Amino acid sequence: MPNTVLYLVPTPIGNLEDITLRAIRVLGEVGTVLCEDTRTSGRLMQHLGLKKPLLSYHLHNEHQQVPRLLERLEKGETMALISDAGTPGISDPGFLLVRECLARGLGVECLPGATAFVPALLKSGFGAERFTFEGFLPVKKGRQTRLAQLASETRTMIFYESPHRIVKTLGQLAEVLGPTRPASVSRELTKLFEETVTGTLASLEADFAARPAIKGEIVVVVEGNLAPPAREPRPGREDRNRRPADDTDDADDDFDGQD
Repeated sequence: MPNTVLYLVPTPIGNLEDITLRAIRVLGEVGTVLCEDTRTSGRLMQHLGLKKPLLSYHLHNEHQQVPRLLERLEKGETMALISDAGTPGISDPGFLLVRECLARGLGVECLPGATAFVPALLKSGFGAERFTFEGFLPVKKGRQTRLAQLASETRTMIFYESPHRIVKTLGQLAEVLGPTRPASVSRELTKLFEETVTGTLASLEADFAARPAIKGEIVVVVEGNLAPPAREPRPGREDRNRRPADDTDDADDDFDGQD
């Protein structure tokens, strides 16, 4: 196995106690920490008592940064990739760099740790045996198409959403999946004002529409479509032992009245 040069390190989604001992060790050992916002990550590093060079790596510069980072990683430099909160690469930048590292035979390691959708899924009370993580829905193009594709989804569905779009999204989900579909909304997970509200999509839309302000990152969990699919009769099943109509007619014509 190639030596690890890139570490994906989850960081707390709210409560700073959720950082793991292993994450702290790795952040202290690598040469550089890649982060979305150096100010946000700088506060975390200060809290952990760590001093490391921080390099900006986010959605708007990753294509420019990847070639430069690969050049440094191929020379043996070690780096940790973190996001503002949670596990990097889940609705955050990271995929492109990981893919290119693997393509060049560079070692990549992902640490387990905090991510928002797992506690939201388990707190929803819906089935967690089979679920689909949808992340953020398309903002404009493809949004209605994606929603329509999910109408028949039988697995529990998980979405990320921002505070200013949550009411609109709940309304659209109610319109496509049905207003009585059970769902839950979790926000401010692991923080002081953590909240999970469970109800129907229609009731959740009304609840959040009536609020003067909505704060915090949001996870929406929607129960899958539990209605049994409509089954069409298999052709010929009921007529398996019946002769074709023409044969029946011929038999009637030839009937001689004998028992």
